[in-house]
Amino acid sequence: MKKTTCKSSSMKELPEDLPPGCRGPVTVTAVAGRFSCCMEASAADIPPICNWLTTRQGYRFASIVIEEMPAEWLAHYIFYSDNGQGPVSISARVDKADNALPSISHLIHAADWHEREMEDLFGLVFEGHPRLGEFVLHEEWPEGTNPMKKDFDATVPYIDQGPSSSCSWHPPALVSESGAFMMPIGPVFSGFAESAHFLLETVGEDIIRMIPRFFYKYRGVEKTAEGLPADRALLLAERFSGTSAFAHSLAFCHAVEEIWGTRAPRRAVALRVMLAELERFRHHVAAIEGICSSTGLVVAASQVGILEEDILRLSCKFAGHRYLFGLNVPGGLQRDFSDSECLELAGAVKEIFVKLQDLEKRLRFSSSFLDRLEEVGTVSTEDAVDYGLVGPVARASGVSGDLRTCLPYGDYGSFEFSVPVEKEGDGYARLRILFQEAEQSNNIISQAVSSLPGGGVLQPLSPGARPAGAALGWAETPLGATFHWVRLEEDGRVARYRLTTPSFTNWHGFHLSVEGFAFQDFPIILATFGLSNAECDR
Repeated sequence: MKKTTCKSSSMKELPEDLPPGCRGPVTVTAVAGRFSCCMEASAADIPPICNWLTTRQGYRFASIVIEEMPAEWLAHYIFYSDNGQGPVSISARVDKADNALPSISHLIHAADWHEREMEDLFGLVFEGHPRLGEFVLHEEWPEGTNPMKKDFDATVPYIDQGPSSSCSWHPPALVSESGAFMMPIGPVFSGFAESAHFLLETVGEDIIRMIPRFFYKYRGVEKTAEGLPADRALLLAERFSGTSAFAHSLAFCHAVEEIWGTRAPRRAVALRVMLAELERFRHHVAAIEGICSSTGLVVAASQVGILEEDILRLSCKFAGHRYLFGLNVPGGLQRDFSDSECLELAGAVKEIFVKLQDLEKRLRFSSSFLDRLEEVGTVSTEDAVDYGLVGPVARASGVSGDLRTCLPYGDYGSFEFSVPVEKEGDGYARLRILFQEAEQSNNIISQAVSSLPGGGVLQPLSPGARPAGAALGWAETPLGATFHWVRLEEDGRVARYRLTTPSFTNWHGFHLSVEGFAFQDFPIILATFGLSNAECDR
């Protein structure tokens, strides 16, 4: 097997210890920027290399990115770790006549949904995957439709096939004992929840198996982005998930800034941190309200709801939008904020946090509340690792990954903060993580405001200084790691855009938390995960 040495210090031993099953040739190239190492290998070598990265090197699976070239498919497998260096990309080229890649889901379970999604959207076959088909595209889509392929015309509406015996969907029931039945929940919910369908299999009161079904509102965001200028595609990233709008737009801007070789001014970087933590603080307060509501604590839920509304009004007063829209742009921020405005914001956040602390103390001694959370909805550390869970859900199960520290970005390295980790993996552990992270966000905002650098907040770019290329941007959203992979043409238009969201990652493992628990526990466990249905509907 022919190998070349990777010159990146963090990965210099990578090619010297490749798995013996590789048939090569394998080329390894160190790259400057956000990737610490890029490797290109044959498709047959992808499974052993990916498995070696996760089992021998401790890397975590992040995403699969598929690009359609004129005569071939280009697949990128992206991994990251806690070593503080950039992520690793492994790429393989497949002739379009073959139209197949080997599955890695039997080795890396976190890749399961990614392969199923790519099969639906591109028509690729992942050989060895146990369950392809009927995932993102439901039965009403015409057979053979692959909306992410280049020849798919997104301007022509497809013809709804309607219900028929040939395309009707039937859940893959496993429980067949006498008296077994399925309890459907959704896909239509009251309130503001987006569509999602959960089928609970049981023979009594305990959930034996849970089957989720999402993608009722497939939005075609990645397809819509193709051909748009980067600044207009940014609007799609920002609006992809309203509750994490700033974090998603930040990850997109990181990717574009890497391609264009620009850096946001120091003041903009510090303000981005402050705004990202304001978003995290607001999100976690809302999640705590949801947990209180799910357990029937009406008074507590109302009290937290008031705090959330206070933060939303504070955000609107400070930034001009309750959910921090319209701030991030490639190269910095749309507008500056005076030091006095930032000091006022930090003071108001601290006042709200003091009230949140008081509520936490009272909840901690509410036995009827704790009885619904403790030892309920448990996810083990082993399962959290196997499914690649991220964010507060993972950290409640002992997995400490946080992109602010394991893939440092922005100005986070200059602030003192901790990443809370609990080990129990139950609903109460997830609640404690939310309170602890809200405290850390308050601390980071205070630090950022007290040390704001001077200068401007936007690095202007001339039209001729925007080269073509591809890059990965990332951010730790309130729900966990998000990765935005962007390829831009020479004219600055998007050739390929791929989002990997924390909700898509964590919904894959949600069934672990509900199976073995009672029906009445389901809405509470659902609230402690606090995920977004819309983040699945790319």
